[in-house]
Amino acid sequence: MEILSSRVLVRPVDPETTTAFYRDTLGLAIYREFPGGTVFFLGPGFLEVSGRSDEPAGDGIALWLQVRDLAATHRELTDRGVEVLREPRREPWGLDEMWIADPDGTRIALIEIPPEHPLRRDTRTP
Repeated sequence: MEILSSRVLVRPVDPETTTAFYRDTLGLAIYREFPGGTVFFLGPGFLEVSGRSDEPAGDGIALWLQVRDLAATHRELTDRGVEVLREPRREPWGLDEMWIADPDGTRIALIEIPPEHPLRRDTRTP
């Protein structure tokens, strides 16, 4: 199987509020808009907010978003009134993480990879 493209689909209870959260509060750039939905750039992937759900997403999904500077991201989001579910901290696995949620409760991990972390090293052999 060859995967050519991928995206995360979010079916919010209130599409306008959720779209505004990702567009205005998080500041994600728009890839495309269509009747009933918006697709945002999500690093090398995409996040599509479309359709409508009768129930919030719940705990079944979380977004993992790598940022360049977690402290600056924390200040920016708290200045915008975003509730921080868990303050930034270094995890036992070596990543700096902070957690927030979108209006439907979808959990969002904001991650900074420290310079010394193995994810920053090229582990390929020459």
